[in-house]
Amino acid sequence: MCQLLGMNCNTPTDIVFSFTGFAYRAGRTGEHIDGWGIAFFEGRAVRHFVDHQAALVSPIADLIRRYPIKSTNVIAHIRKATVGSVILENCHPFIREMWGRYWVFAHNGDLKAYEPVLDGPYQPVGSTDSERAFCWILQSLRARFAERPSRDVLAEALRGLCADIATHGTFNMMLSDGTELYAHCSTRLHYLVRQHPFATASLSDDEVTVNFAEVTTPDDRVAVIVTEPLTANETWLPFAPGELKVFVDGAPV
Repeated sequence: MCQLLGMNCNTPTDIVFSFTGFAYRAGRTGEHIDGWGIAFFEGRAVRHFVDHQAALVSPIADLIRRYPIKSTNVIAHIRKATVGSVILENCHPFIREMWGRYWVFAHNGDLKAYEPVLDGPYQPVGSTDSERAFCWILQSLRARFAERPSRDVLAEALRGLCADIATHGTFNMMLSDGTELYAHCSTRLHYLVRQHPFATASLSDDEVTVNFAEVTTPDDRVAVIVTEPLTANETWLPFAPGELKVFVDGAPV
């Protein structure tokens, strides 16, 4: 299946270290070679990069590994295709507008016999079960709320929608509009929070080490959410199956 990577911070931070290890899973340490994508929020805008090539060999992915784009919310995805062919329009994350903000979504899993009725403005461009689920979530939320509800109300609505979708199979997902990051676990997700006092971290997928104390301030806080832990010397906390977490300013709330 695919793999997910998310970052939520209290100050704009780059994801170069985490994305470097993540990209190696697209052909070197993993089989996720059927496309990739990443989205960075900058204020209300989004920098959105996708490619049907594997992240290990994609020139665009190489740019991301070398260019420290800073953001408070990032969602990335490496794909191992189960539904939908290996073409650009099937690459995650997907992006749509709702309530005057961009929403970014990525999914890991496989949904069986999933054909929701989509009768509103949100329609899939590609042929993945993931994009259909994203369109149905937005359609359901927009039908229920005329404007963006509070964080707690939105989280409760998403819990119900994710539970409905998960009856069709595996539904690990990340969703953000740049104000917070929502992550739902069906089978496997892990997270950690890096904050003062910062320590040294070493990637599991490559011989790369960073001393975060040298590149942060004592006020920084960063939450990293990923399918499988990225580092070998940090404590990653697993989600419970069926759990939805909301990350704000670099921590779960």
